[in-house]
Order: sequence, then C-alpha cells, then structure tokens
Amino acid sequence: MNYFELYNIPVALTVNANAVKKKYYELSRQFHPDFYSNATEQEREEALEKSSLVNKAFKTFNNNDELIKYVLQLKGLLQEEEKYNLPNDFLMEMLELNEALTDAKMDDDNEKIATIKSQISNFKSVIYEPVKAIIENYKEGITTKEELLQVKAYYFKKKYLNRILDGIE
Repeated sequence: MNYFELYNIPVALTVNANAVKKKYYELSRQFHPDFYSNATEQEREEALEKSSLVNKAFKTFNNNDELIKYVLQLKGLLQEEEKYNLPNDFLMEMLELNEALTDAKMDDDNEKIATIKSQISNFKSVIYEPVKAIIENYKEGITTKEELLQVKAYYFKKKYLNRILDGIE
C-alpha cells in the first residue's frame, strides 16, 4: 500500500495540506498502538506498522521535495541514491556560484553571502517555472513520462541548490 492509497487521496505532486492533516489525525487514532493492547500479537504488529506508515506518509506529504521524490519513485523514474547527470550549463553556473561563495566566506563578507543566497533563491524560481504547471496540475494517467522526467531534472537541480544553501549556514 502506498501513501496515497493509505490516505485515500489521488496520486499528486502537491496535496491539500488541510485534507492530509485531517486524514492524518483520523488514521493516527485508528492505528494508534495503545488501542491494540488487548489485541493479538499479529494485530498489534499490523497496527504498529500502519501507524509508522501513517507518520512517514504525513512527513512526505508535508515536504514538497520529498513528495516529488516519492511520486517519481512510485513511477519507477527515480531510484534511491541515484546519481543524476545535471546539464553542463547548470553545473558551470553552480561552479561560478560556489567559487563566489568560497571567496565571500573567506573574506567574511556577509553582504556578498546574502547576495549569493538571493541568487540561489532566484535560480530556484527560474528552474521551477518550466515545471510549475506539471507539478500543480499533475493527473494520474494523463501526465506523461516526459513531463515527469522534466520534474525529475528540476528535483535534482533544486537538491543541488539546497546543498549549496546548506553550506552557507
């Protein structure tokens, strides 16, 4: 059973946060291990597994990047720990950004560091724009593999940008 089936919602790259939260509380109560103290060992184990799955799904649904990753994995388009080859032009831009960041950190130039953070934020907006409609309007069985591969490229670019940001803090 995947997360979408568990929560009884359609597969999507974005979810309704309020509906997910409501379903989370409902499922948490339904499968809370404390309610199974008088049940059989097998029933207790199943409740514990479901409770764990409910929590993992909730965390995934509340993190856009993790949700995209999860859907791409469901579709067989992303493997765990996959090494993705980013486009050379993107990598060249990131090399320049990393060099500027290294210089700014060595000079302890907080203004330059803030500028680089702003550039990264702009990059995120630029790479999101081509996939925005795909992500926001995903429809199971209608959204094509090619569109999902565009989302995959976006996912890895954003992951790269986030690693740079993590190095700033």
